[in-house]
Amino acid sequence: MSQRSIILIVSFFVLIVVGMFMYANLKKSELEQAAVIPPVIEETQEIPYADITRIDAKHYYIDGVHTLVGELAFPTPCDLLQADARVMESYPEQVVVDFTVINTADMCAQVITNQRFRVDFSAASQASISARFMGRDIELNLIPAGPEERPEDFELFIKG
Repeated sequence: MSQRSIILIVSFFVLIVVGMFMYANLKKSELEQAAVIPPVIEETQEIPYADITRIDAKHYYIDGVHTLVGELAFPTPCDLLQADARVMESYPEQVVVDFTVINTADMCAQVITNQRFRVDFSAASQASISARFMGRDIELNLIPAGPEERPEDFELFIKG
């Protein structure tokens, strides 16, 4: 065999070996990338009292003081409703009524119980009033009180 044929065969053999190593390296990197990407698992966080999306309240406006009274149905008598109003300085004033539920009982009977609330705050008569329940925005349906109605006429039961 001539020297030229030997160089050609060796070069061809070297090219085949280099191609095999490149192919193996490429497949190895593809497998590593597939193993690194974890499957996407969506975590759904349970929203407490998700069924409460609207609160109905009777709205009184007497001598510059707004009074909201109403009631909500809760699954247990151990759930206590707390309501606070935040008046923000703007014109017209914006008021956010924050509703939260307090339940420190370990065990409680599953009996639907109405919890009443009363919130008083001073603001202009044209103030914008919105509500948040357990940190999320909800609809607040304000029912205007009649001219002869007073907030004291609405029974308010406070657990003690």
